Amino acid sequence: MQRADEGMGFLLQYENVAWYEDGVVRILDRRIYPIKTEYVICKTHGEVAQAIADMVTQSGGPYTAAAMGMALAAHEAKEMAGDELVIYMEKAAYTLSHARPTTVSKMVQIVDGAVEVVKDHVKKDECAREIVEPLREYAFHYINNNYRKYEKVGKYLADLIPQEGTIMTQCFAETIIGTLIRECHRQSNDIKMICAETRPYFQGARLTASVACDMGVDVAVITDNMPGFIMKDKQVDVFTSAADVISMDGYVVNKVGTFQIALAAAYHNIPYFVTGTPSPAHETIDSVKIEYRDPNLVMDAMGTKVTKEGVKAYYPAFDITPPKLCNGVVTDLGVFSPYQLGAYFQTEGK
Repeated sequence: MQRADEGMGFLLQYENVAWYEDGVVRILDRRIYPIKTEYVICKTHGEVAQAIADMVTQSGGPYTAAAMGMALAAHEAKEMAGDELVIYMEKAAYTLSHARPTTVSKMVQIVDGAVEVVKDHVKKDECAREIVEPLREYAFHYINNNYRKYEKVGKYLADLIPQEGTIMTQCFAETIIGTLIRECHRQSNDIKMICAETRPYFQGARLTASVACDMGVDVAVITDNMPGFIMKDKQVDVFTSAADVISMDGYVVNKVGTFQIALAAAYHNIPYFVTGTPSPAHETIDSVKIEYRDPNLVMDAMGTKVTKEGVKAYYPAFDITPPKLCNGVVTDLGVFSPYQLGAYFQTEGK
């Protein structure tokens, strides 16, 4: 199968997302890239789950890591077979899918697909060792097909950007960033990008801006308190982000800071387009749990403490943008109103 990461920036090459080979899963440490290019080597699926929880990989990376982690789990199981193997792999699937609370529903879909692969091979009386390669292939097909899906999303989003337009982003939308830029190149649209830094992990500054730079885009970084002013001063045409969850009632759950940028965009009459797939697992926003992370990270900037002892902090990892601030949900099937997301599933398969 032809790889869909051709022409992508370094971060988006499959081996630099998460990769199973020779009994380990290797994950590029996005917490420190591009200051350092280092990989976290996971020897057990539990270590993969911990790496996901510890934000070693972000955006779409955890999903690929979980799929690769299932291949590693089979490697760990060695000669297990039959019901014993299925039970072991189901437990591994739970561990991987529940590494981060906000993304559980999508993670479950991915690891459950791997469990089905296991069950199919168990019916053929194969042991875990014989199922490692089919699970690795499953993980490869997951990321490759995901890139193919986002090629369509990238084209739909590119069609919404004026010639030589300026885009503001939040956090690291990963695959959509690469496919959007690649599609703009195909359309001879010389776009510019402005990336909010996205503290405390600085994904916008370190990841989004790096991919854009690798792919030849004029890109600038701003701090998280600059979007409102910069939108007007630099004549931003479109604000876009990915989403960790898009509930069926049109709310966007994404990296904290998305809501305030969407507010500023609405004030300046700049459209906000979110990319992703509506989640049937979340009929309403009330079913989404917002994850709070270690507050010490807020009092730290890339390893340097910036607050006095005794000062406290809060770290909600995500925020919620209401549908009235979103001009459209850009999917692989087209652009949908956040108020009519059921139409996505009516269109699916036609």
